[in-house]
Amino acid sequence: MTKAAKILIVEDESIVAMDVKMRLTRMGYTVVGYASSGEQAIQLARQTEPDLLLMDIKIKGPLDGIETAERIRALQDIPVIFITAFADENTLQRARITSPSGYILKPFQERELSIAVDMALYKHRMEKSLRESEERYMLAIQGANDGIWDWDLQQNQIYFSRRWKEIIGYHEDETSSSLEDWISKVHPEDRERLQMAFNHHLDGLTEHLECEVRMLHKDGNIRWVLTRGLAVSRTGQRPFRIAGSISDITALKQAQEQLIYDAYHDFLTGIPNRVLFIDRLGQAIERQKRNHMDGLSVLFLDLDDFKVVNDSLGHHVGDQLLVQVARRLQKLIRASDTVARLGGDEFVILLETTKGITFARNVAERIEEELKTPIKIEGHEILVSASIGVVMVSIEHHRNASDVLRDADIAMYRAKAMGKDRHEVYDLPYNQIAAQRLEIENCLFNALERGEFQLNFQPIYSFPDRQIVGIESLLRLNPVDGTPIAPSVFIPIAEEIGLIRDIGDWVLLESCQKMSDWHKRYLNKSHLDIHVNISIKQLRASGFVDRLKEILDLTGLKPSRLKLEITENVFTENIEQIAVVLDQLTLLGIQILIDDFGTGYSSLGYIRRFPISTLKLDRTFLFPSKGNRSNEEIIKAILALANQLGLKIVAEGVETEEQADYLDELKCHFGQGFLFSRPLESQVLENLFQNNMVQVTR
Repeated sequence: MTKAAKILIVEDESIVAMDVKMRLTRMGYTVVGYASSGEQAIQLARQTEPDLLLMDIKIKGPLDGIETAERIRALQDIPVIFITAFADENTLQRARITSPSGYILKPFQERELSIAVDMALYKHRMEKSLRESEERYMLAIQGANDGIWDWDLQQNQIYFSRRWKEIIGYHEDETSSSLEDWISKVHPEDRERLQMAFNHHLDGLTEHLECEVRMLHKDGNIRWVLTRGLAVSRTGQRPFRIAGSISDITALKQAQEQLIYDAYHDFLTGIPNRVLFIDRLGQAIERQKRNHMDGLSVLFLDLDDFKVVNDSLGHHVGDQLLVQVARRLQKLIRASDTVARLGGDEFVILLETTKGITFARNVAERIEEELKTPIKIEGHEILVSASIGVVMVSIEHHRNASDVLRDADIAMYRAKAMGKDRHEVYDLPYNQIAAQRLEIENCLFNALERGEFQLNFQPIYSFPDRQIVGIESLLRLNPVDGTPIAPSVFIPIAEEIGLIRDIGDWVLLESCQKMSDWHKRYLNKSHLDIHVNISIKQLRASGFVDRLKEILDLTGLKPSRLKLEITENVFTENIEQIAVVLDQLTLLGIQILIDDFGTGYSSLGYIRRFPISTLKLDRTFLFPSKGNRSNEEIIKAILALANQLGLKIVAEGVETEEQADYLDELKCHFGQGFLFSRPLESQVLENLFQNNMVQVTR
């Protein structure tokens, strides 16, 4: 990897661009600029002369990313990686025109970005080096003869130059002057093709003789040669002479074969990749349709908890583990079957057999048994297991390879949900539930780029004066082509598939920007705070505090105006790591609140140990109606505890005046709920600020 490489980012979503910039900077690259439109990208590319473009396809303005890349590539030799959430065939077809050096689908892991950038820079250097080598090669050919041959058709004698003979390893006196001797040194599979090329040219069917064939070198190896020639004839007569040359193109052919191999094989494990697997699966499906046979099956494997290996032992160990798993899988299948790596820690196996589901289950069981043996890497004994989805290909149900992979993926996720380290066979009824989840996952992958996330804001009021003291940001997901999805549904899925960090960063950026704008425009004398919920995975992610500093610097919001709400579950594991992060946040001036207090871990120890300023009393502790105060003693105990420790209390879910009066009577500090205000869209809240319809504390 070229650490000094200069990279230009073209992305019209500032939070996405900022995240990519931070990732690239951590990798050691230099980000020379950020463009949000095609015109700006063209100008910056000319000014900064970057080594690589990271280009979003869907950018604002008259030029999209593909058109922008075309214009830049027409002027400058700069490789392009498209980073986008779109993978439809039309977009891919247009993108291919620009010959991109990579294509990454959002969201992506940092490892994927690192590999794509490294490979793109390496590929560009190699292509540039190859072009220079080809130029030098052509100059050398022009200055020195290739293997020359001259065939006298009337005498049936051929002259071979010394260089012609050297190309295939022979000395001056080791070959005869006949065509038969030439043909005998051509690979048996290519002889007929060369003879046909001669005949077509001598019969006047081709303007020039040109044919690539394999020739047998004297040392037993194969040499690829390009044979060229031109026949000479008198007007209206058959040629009497044909002469030309042969060029050794072995290196070029080997390079072409390597490129073809690389295009269809996984760079890490050497086994077939997604492209080759889908091609083979598609052909197998067509054969099954023609022959009206059943038995074709696919196994979809996802390694369980593979991320733990990467995080604890490093990506290099994770890569070696994937190689070892690939070798074990190859050992378990027949030569007629195919094992491929789709990417990450996902593998697929194509079983071409008429033995049906029993055979597929047996293979899955053998894989489970094989993986029980620890894999030794750099002194570590690693236990690995896999969740396996099994699908039988059905002519009625599966039209193409994508349908089969979809159902195998669904079955694999079912195996995950059933406890991992097992296999599950796809069945149609389960498809409906799994399809809904996949639909939400697909929605989440594209939601940031499509602008489908929205923030609502719910005020928090003080007792007894009922003045607003803070505003909580509440995330909503409103797909452009569907119905809204509840946070309780999409947030756990976002955490599970690794999107919560990007989404959480967006929420922080938007929340801080809104509050900063409100302070400048309406609330410049107030002490109004913005409350933002933080996932445990955000807190544990590397660089969280640094990203938060950047967001505060970018938005201009004072750290003292930001309050982060966490749940008690963050204290169930990795407490030392959490303690360091919370201390760093407190040093910045940010306050920490415990949300939904009393429903999770509920240990007095963490309240004393960690820098917590406020407890948010969960709504379940409030009595539902008059005369029902079943949780009264619990509320009193929590308030007494808070007062003793110098903490504030926010009561959530306040919906009636009776509840508010009771909380005021108990000297609860703050309340939040429908009684005071429902969650509001930002514009509604701004109208209230603008019209002085909301009192704020000073």
